[in-house]
Amino acid sequence: MCGRFAIAITVGFHDRFGVQDTGIPVIPRYNIAPTQEVPIVVSESPRTIVSMRWGLVPRWAKDPKIGSRMINARAETLEERPAFRDALASRRCLVPATGFFEWKKVGSRRIPYYVRLKGHPLFAFAGLYDRWRDPAGEDIATFTIITTRPNAAVSPLHDRMPAVLLREYEERWVASGALSPEEREGMLEPVDAHLMEAYPVGPQVSNPNIESEDIIRPVQDGLPGI
Repeated sequence: MCGRFAIAITVGFHDRFGVQDTGIPVIPRYNIAPTQEVPIVVSESPRTIVSMRWGLVPRWAKDPKIGSRMINARAETLEERPAFRDALASRRCLVPATGFFEWKKVGSRRIPYYVRLKGHPLFAFAGLYDRWRDPAGEDIATFTIITTRPNAAVSPLHDRMPAVLLREYEERWVASGALSPEEREGMLEPVDAHLMEAYPVGPQVSNPNIESEDIIRPVQDGLPGI
């Protein structure tokens, strides 16, 4: 599962993802939670940024509240659920990030950890998106983050992790046209654990109303980074 992530560095964001500045705010975010708006990269001739709400609401949904239950999509079962199967065919997106959070149970405590790629300040999760029209006729764009099995860096924290796309896969992921099962499986494999690092952070991340750079700072908690 991925229920919190960050875009802590935005310098060079547009060049990194090959998008033009369309006026959509791209500012540092340290505690992104479900239902919040996030800058998402899509390929809609040309590649561009769209502000989307985290939590997929399929276009056929009767109630947008379904989005709070669809913040993640399991890579292994994407074709089994209509909401994800339809998006997988033609509405794939990049979810920019600098890291994500998971909680490790230590006795009676749950210690939050920040997980990031070494030497890669900005990367992308594999995502899916859709647009839902409300009764007033307004389109609402929403997305979900695909998860996969954990690598050795994340498995001590959780039994799932977001599918981090290698940079060489990003262009194909957002390109039009269906992916073969072999392509998809290769892209959504867990990233090499040696490329990642995880360290404990403070409890502020548990509160989605707190937004501060301090959230991603390591803490001296007697718990070494993984």
